[in-house]
Amino acid sequence: MQSTTISFCPSISFSTKLQKPSTSFLYKFNPIPTKRLFCKNVSVSGRGVIPFSCSLRQNGWISGPLAEPESEGFVVRATSVPESAGAGESPKSKGIGDTLVLGSLFGLWYLFNIYFNIYNKQVLKVYPYPVTVTLAQFAVGSVLVMLMWTTNLYRRPKISGAQLAGILPLAVVHTLGNLFTNMSLGKVAVSFTHTIKAMEPFFSVVLSAMFLGEFPTIWVVSSLVPIVGGVALASMTEASFNWAGFWSAMASNLSNQSRNVLSKKFMVKKEDSLDNITLFSIITIMSFFLLAPAAIFMEGIKFTPAFIETAGMNVKQIYTRSLIAALCFHAYQQVSYMILQRVSPVTHSVGNCVKRVVVIVTSVLFFRTPVSPINSFGTGIALAGVFLYSRVKRIKPKPKTA
Repeated sequence: MQSTTISFCPSISFSTKLQKPSTSFLYKFNPIPTKRLFCKNVSVSGRGVIPFSCSLRQNGWISGPLAEPESEGFVVRATSVPESAGAGESPKSKGIGDTLVLGSLFGLWYLFNIYFNIYNKQVLKVYPYPVTVTLAQFAVGSVLVMLMWTTNLYRRPKISGAQLAGILPLAVVHTLGNLFTNMSLGKVAVSFTHTIKAMEPFFSVVLSAMFLGEFPTIWVVSSLVPIVGGVALASMTEASFNWAGFWSAMASNLSNQSRNVLSKKFMVKKEDSLDNITLFSIITIMSFFLLAPAAIFMEGIKFTPAFIETAGMNVKQIYTRSLIAALCFHAYQQVSYMILQRVSPVTHSVGNCVKRVVVIVTSVLFFRTPVSPINSFGTGIALAGVFLYSRVKRIKPKPKTA
């Protein structure tokens, strides 16, 4: 009889037997645990570590998919990660500690995003080569991923050729999304780029309906009205407006939401799906190799000290700001995934909305961007629509009765 070990953060364990070949299991805790469960992986005898995920329902039932069908009599056991350091802590103190950790992660998410936008904009203002800048960001991210894997800060995954083929479309749209964002930031104000990117929910709804068959509720459709209207009003009154910056930001919306839709299809189709951080790490490396030849073909090799000096730019300043922007770029996305592992998608969406407000306000103050009252009003309406969207998205349509 084959056994499996599932690692959880809380000190909880269970054992159950599947009565027939299956790709999932179901088990009920008694009493119901009060801690949140985070499933990390499954270690199967003779096959090593395989990806795994599970969820704990409010009524105590826990369910999760297995990586592949198993034979009759397959035993599933779960054990906890050692928590000797906090064994004597009370639930109240643990709750406070978890809240402080989550709050710190949100703070870092916002801080890294602010610094990325500021330093990235400073580079793009004097160094008008967005493809090369984007390539540099993917290069730094790839180096960080390799260091993370070689130092065992995060387990290096075993990737099959079929998995790489499935991830390739995600890497393509991820590359395009970040490239178009940098193209927009090079043409218009940071605040305007992020105002346009507030239309991401609109593209998410449209693409989900087209490719996933997920049709929105009337509440979701209603929340899109202020988003579209606010962006239109802000665009008409934007001092830095130009069509190249506008359409680049819109193309970024389309690319990023296509990535999200493709990610959902990838996670559904693949029985041996990867966790978010591993998937992001692989996509980062693939994006570097995808963009490198395009950058050389489109902009040439224009990141050498000799070229920068010839162009009359400060080499040290360009390199320093580019490195900080690249580090912050990778850091804020990694922290974003860490937060998503701890909170619901709705809470993460609300946090992302607040983050956009913080980035817009700080960029306006730092760069002293001229903003008219009508422009501010349009931006406010769009962001309010995004917040409303994140709230109403949790409303499920009533099931149809026969």
